[in-house]
Amino acid sequence: MKAKFIAAVALAALVVIPAAAQPTAELQELKQTVQLLLQRIEQLENQQQEIVVAQETIVERVENSAASQLAQWAEKTTIGGYGELHWNNTNETKEVDLHRFVLFFGHQFTANLRFFSELEVEHSIAGDDKNGEVELEQAYIEYDINDSHRVLGGQFLIPVGIINETHEPDTFYGVERNNVEKNIIPATWWEAGVMFSGELGSGFGYDLAVHSGLKAEKNGAFTFKPRDGRQKVSQADASDGAVTARIKYSGIAGLALAATVQHQGDMAQSESGLDDASGLLFETHVVYENGPFGLRALYAQWDIDGDEAKALGRDEQDGWYVEPSYRLNKNWGVFIRQSAWDNEAGGNGDSEFKQLDLGVNYWPHENVVIKLDWIDQDAPSGSTKPDEDGFNVGIGYQF
Repeated sequence: MKAKFIAAVALAALVVIPAAAQPTAELQELKQTVQLLLQRIEQLENQQQEIVVAQETIVERVENSAASQLAQWAEKTTIGGYGELHWNNTNETKEVDLHRFVLFFGHQFTANLRFFSELEVEHSIAGDDKNGEVELEQAYIEYDINDSHRVLGGQFLIPVGIINETHEPDTFYGVERNNVEKNIIPATWWEAGVMFSGELGSGFGYDLAVHSGLKAEKNGAFTFKPRDGRQKVSQADASDGAVTARIKYSGIAGLALAATVQHQGDMAQSESGLDDASGLLFETHVVYENGPFGLRALYAQWDIDGDEAKALGRDEQDGWYVEPSYRLNKNWGVFIRQSAWDNEAGGNGDSEFKQLDLGVNYWPHENVVIKLDWIDQDAPSGSTKPDEDGFNVGIGYQF
């Protein structure tokens, strides 16, 4: 604009200059030059305006593309989680604990290929000399083979029991997870491997997994307790793996039946100097809901080979529970649970724990729950652990 202004001033000056001041031919030539200059300046301004418009268009397209990609990513990515806070007040335990804080992250790559993960912080603070742990419970890729069958690979929850795969606090009664699935199965239990799942028709489904196995030791000594054997896929000894198969039935409204069998080649992971301790787990359960009435019942049993396990009485381990419940309305529900478990059922002495739980759940929202329960435990006569009696209060959520 400045150049155009100067040229215009020059042209105006030429117009008012007396003709005698310059030869007429030279004056005319100068006028033509200035006019050409003005035309060129106008062309440059138009080109500059076109460049500005093009730049704005490019920026707008880039911004729209970035926003579109972000929207597509957000649409295909899911975030969720759950958590629970417990107050335990028994003769053995008096504490408040943020037991779990869990986040879910998932992503849908295509219509038949997806990722899922579950990251957990236990007991609020993790690190050296702290009570808590940071754990990656799940991280796997799942692919739909067809409409009825799928395969996943990575780190996943073992298909066994009732709460091992579904353990968000608003989905079960009682502040603490039941002792049978905790000590016998042992929930929460995850491994790394490959699993095929699907529907067989008429309400039947299946899961078949080949995965890493347990190494049943604690503090350097083999205990052959299933819960002690969870390696949590952390530089896990993979000398001997395991195979798990489950069949399930849900062909009747409100009814879910399942049975799981697992075989592990060696629960000592071929440790030198030990007999091969192959393990066979059998578990079956029923979940039934009919209006306000609910029922859960489960039985689980381990059969472990080897002289070392037998000497500890842990070549056989089993447990069961029956849990009827009643939903008073959409907000309130009550339950009672009778359970028994024995990690030394192969021995000759009294080693079975029994426990009665009574409690109430209050759901201010379908995904938020407040729990209160009372426990009465009978420890076996030969146990160094006394009966644990008292009550628990908890609050939990999922989103």
